Amino acid sequence: MLAEVAKFCDWLSLTPISMLFQTVEWIIPAVQSVHILAIAIVMSSVIMVDLRLMGLMGHSQSISGMTRRFIPWVWWSLVVLLLTGLILITAEPRRDLLNPVFQAKMVLLVVAIVVTAVFQEIVRRNMEFWDLSPSRRAGALATAVLSLLVWTAIVGCGRWIAYVEHG
Repeated sequence: MLAEVAKFCDWLSLTPISMLFQTVEWIIPAVQSVHILAIAIVMSSVIMVDLRLMGLMGHSQSISGMTRRFIPWVWWSLVVLLLTGLILITAEPRRDLLNPVFQAKMVLLVVAIVVTAVFQEIVRRNMEFWDLSPSRRAGALATAVLSLLVWTAIVGCGRWIAYVEHG
C-alpha cells in the first residue's frame, strides 16, 4: 500500500499543476497564509462554542444561539482548509501523504468533523438538549473537552508535519 502511495506521490509531483505550485515562489506562502487564517477561524469558533458548553462564558446566549452563530464559520473554514490543503499536498505530495503525522491529522480531522456534525444535529433537533438535566450538562462538558482536545491535536499535528521524517 505504501509503495502505491509513493508512486502516486511521484506521479503527482511531476504533473504540470504541481510543478507550477513548486516553481512559482509566492504560491505556497500565500496558500499557507490563507490556510493558517482558516485554522484561526475554526479554532476561534470551536473555542467559543466549547467554552459556552463548559459554562465558562456566554451565559447570556443559549447553546443553540452560540451554535447557530459560530458553527457555520467552522464549516466554511473547513472548505477553505480543504482547498488550500489540496494545493499544499499537490505541491509536496511526499511531504504529506507519506508522513505518519499527516495521516494522524487526517484521522483526527474525521473525528472532529463527526463530533461537530453530531453536536450540531443534536442542537438542531432540540435546542435546549444540553440544558435539560445534570447528566446532559455533563455530556456537554465531555463533548466540549473532547472537541477542544481533538481540534488542538489537529493543529499540533499540522505544525509537527514539517519535523517528522517522511517518504
